[in-house]
Amino acid sequence: CNLGSINLSHMVKEEEGIKKVDYEKLQKIVHTSVRFLDDVIDMSKYPLEKIREMVDGNRKIGLGVMGWADLLIIMGIPYDSEEALELGGKIMSFIQDESKEASRRLAEEKGEFPNFTGSIYDSPEGYKIRNATTTTIAPTGTLSIIADCSSGVEPIFAISFVKNVMDNDRLLEVNKYFKNIAEEEGFYSKELMERIAEKGNIKDIEEIPREYRRIFTTAHEVSPKWHVRCQAAFQKFVDNAVSKTVNFANSATVQDVEDVYMLSYRLGCKGITIFRDGSRGAQVLEVKGKSKDEDKIKSAASEAPVKKAEDIKQSAEEAGIRTPIEKTKKDGSGAKAETKAAEPMPTIKPRPRPDITQGMTKKYTIGSCGKLYVTVNSDEYGLCEIFTNTGEEGCAALTEVVGRLLSISIRAGMDLEEIKSQVEGIRCITCIADPKTHVLSCPDAIGKAIEFSLNGFNKFDLDVTGGPRSVMICPEGDCGGIMEPEGGCYVCRNCGYSKCS
Repeated sequence: CNLGSINLSHMVKEEEGIKKVDYEKLQKIVHTSVRFLDDVIDMSKYPLEKIREMVDGNRKIGLGVMGWADLLIIMGIPYDSEEALELGGKIMSFIQDESKEASRRLAEEKGEFPNFTGSIYDSPEGYKIRNATTTTIAPTGTLSIIADCSSGVEPIFAISFVKNVMDNDRLLEVNKYFKNIAEEEGFYSKELMERIAEKGNIKDIEEIPREYRRIFTTAHEVSPKWHVRCQAAFQKFVDNAVSKTVNFANSATVQDVEDVYMLSYRLGCKGITIFRDGSRGAQVLEVKGKSKDEDKIKSAASEAPVKKAEDIKQSAEEAGIRTPIEKTKKDGSGAKAETKAAEPMPTIKPRPRPDITQGMTKKYTIGSCGKLYVTVNSDEYGLCEIFTNTGEEGCAALTEVVGRLLSISIRAGMDLEEIKSQVEGIRCITCIADPKTHVLSCPDAIGKAIEFSLNGFNKFDLDVTGGPRSVMICPEGDCGGIMEPEGGCYVCRNCGYSKCS
């Protein structure tokens, strides 16, 4: 794919206090981009001669856009509005026409693409052109991070959110356009940004003027129908496909999905990507609006069935369990003074491990021993197992047995805070002597991973209309950023990590 994207947020000018699309600037950018992408074909190296022949024969390029949601915000136009659809079609039609004109000029200068004869352009009404295709709207997850703009033709993913970083620090991230408007209009406050991060949207926050609540619409608030209509508005003027994610609520039915596919087909979309909230098997944060009691953030393991000691003892007796343990009393000298048979001690069995779990992995530096990766997984009751991986170095056998013992202890119903307190604080000279190591030992790292999971990684009881909202957390080091769905993949806009690259 030979792709390029124009940042539409830079294509706005202001005349007499009115913001407009700067088509003159856009025209220059399109012509420059087409020439650049055409040159890339000649400069690229290909793994197979057959691929080189195909690329050189058709000379396809894909010029597209990003920053569409940003442009709409700058111009004060709601994403899901007829005005936005009309403007999107107008801009993409302009880019399509100008890219063809630029390719025609290149054909006059360098010649048409080699496979021109017999192509759709080879007709009495046709024209010589350098590139068989000129436009594509590609996934721009990573590219838009570099350009600091919204992705492709997607709506903004979030207005404000809290990011967990090292040592359980929390950083508040706010959309730059919303922050600027809030400061200019005098309703900005850190407390308000925290509320927005907790709630997930601003549509019911009365202290924010209604006009801004309408403009700053997030991906989860846009209905599937409007997602498709937006894609179709651009697709009408694009040679290849348009990358676009259609967000569904968790409650979406098979019929809802079918309706969207049929709508996209009728409107002429060449492809479609859907994402139903909560459908991925990876560990997520469920954002449903924060409850009144912040202490509700807790370990789901505490919700697992727990029996009282006398109930366990009774169950053991009913099962015929007898444990040959003796109580030993000692006198002052330490010699055995009295020995008698003990009461039967009940045996506690861990709950079975489910076939499917979900969780997170944290990476730690362990002094000269290298890296330690701690995976904390959960089932329907909460935390259920801990895995460790030391890579090529470190005491793999020891950390593995620690993980196994902790796993069966957790599934047996032991208190997670008690387990954590037993492993945290253990010191190892390898870690203490290394200034780059931020944990005291491998067990201490495991305890911190458990704490990280308890303090926010698992599930939050929040209150957002339209069902649960889920976001995937970036697995790259200590990033803690939110992964955004982007054309069938996931991208972290904080560090640039992508599951597809």
